[in-house]
Amino acid sequence: MDEETFNLSIRKFLKTVGVGSQREIEQAAAKAIAAGTITGVESLAATMTLQIPALQLNVAFDGEVRLQ
Repeated sequence: MDEETFNLSIRKFLKTVGVGSQREIEQAAAKAIAAGTITGVESLAATMTLQIPALQLNVAFDGEVRLQ
């Protein structure tokens, strides 16, 4: 295993996940506010799950997304 290639690949994947996740959360929040489902001052529980079946990896990360 080439450690440098491995680490760069992980970082690239996590950057893609981070950027894509942020966009999805922003769009979902805007849609929910427009629909009146949320008011825009909430703190929302969030869970991100990382799965790599070949490594038998399945890890959940819990957190909070605050809108204000």
